[in-house]
Amino acid sequence: MYIWEKKAWPTLTWDDESLSRLLAHVSREQGRLLGKMEELGFGLRNEANLQTLTEDVVKSSEIEGERLNRDQVRSSIARRLGIDVGGLVPADRDVEGVVEMMLDATGNYAAPLTTERLFDWHAAIFPTGRSGMSKIIVGAWRDDHDGPMQVVSGPVGKETVHYEAPPAKRIPGEMEKFLEWFAQPGKMDPLLRAGLAHLWFLTIHPFDDGNGRIARAIADMVLAQEEETGQRFYSMSAQIRRERNEYYTSLKHTQKGDLDVTSWQGWFLNCLNRALGGAEDTLSAVLEKARFWQRFAAESLNERQIKVLNSLLDGFEGKLTSSKWARIAKCSQDTAYRDILDLVEREALQKDPGGGRSTSYSLTKEKGKV
Repeated sequence: MYIWEKKAWPTLTWDDESLSRLLAHVSREQGRLLGKMEELGFGLRNEANLQTLTEDVVKSSEIEGERLNRDQVRSSIARRLGIDVGGLVPADRDVEGVVEMMLDATGNYAAPLTTERLFDWHAAIFPTGRSGMSKIIVGAWRDDHDGPMQVVSGPVGKETVHYEAPPAKRIPGEMEKFLEWFAQPGKMDPLLRAGLAHLWFLTIHPFDDGNGRIARAIADMVLAQEEETGQRFYSMSAQIRRERNEYYTSLKHTQKGDLDVTSWQGWFLNCLNRALGGAEDTLSAVLEKARFWQRFAAESLNERQIKVLNSLLDGFEGKLTSSKWARIAKCSQDTAYRDILDLVEREALQKDPGGGRSTSYSLTKEKGKV
């Protein structure tokens, strides 16, 4: 029996006393991080927000097995927020849609969450009306025309059913209750409200696909409401991606349990705490990028050099070679090599150990910095 089949559903409860110390700790860490970010200048806060939102969009899709192009995500967010960054690239429709949903959830956090708004989000993340090769109902509740909505794994014919959602005929009524509660949650702590909203929406599973991404956007919306800012400096989705197995295990255990969801709320708070800790990496990267450009502010660099250096500073994957430079900067191999040698001479880049065809380069560390 799933929790939505229980007579008292959707009255979910938890043990406040057992969560009180953890809740207080996470709340303090949240406040500490926001205070630290407030001390940064406007430009650095924008850069941290851009990095965090990019990570959030990319990782939320990765949880569902979909890999978005990071450069496209970053460019789409920067354009929509009016942030001046170099090397913008065009974004595919599916990337634009996911970005649009996330920015609406966090940027317009004070606007009511309505059925129409959820339909708009769903239509945005499935602009072609398909999920992979499958045609799905877009911008409307599922109708179960292919059978019950189930979360399964394994090969065809030998699937393991992890969860079965309420039948489609119940969705309008279930979502009406959810949205009424979301608008008037009472005196519930916002961090617990974020965890409950995430779980409750996923349990209803109202759409053919995209429920996980929308559930995480709803949780981010609650957190933005509590912080009273659309800027994001930590990513729950990135942390959930790191803990994906535990995430699904906790969901499965909770959705097949009773109406006491203390264990889920505890997992959610612990995950949020680790996400807040992970924001230190984002802050360090932003400060390192700022220090780097301060070092070379007076240098006359060409557009190709600025573009590739920013790519390295934003977390370039793998090793930088002259062929990768040529591909990123859209130039010839000879031009790429000249650009690289110029930056090595300026001590912006250094040659990595090794040589020959595998010669690669990395950013030079500021003297005195490890």
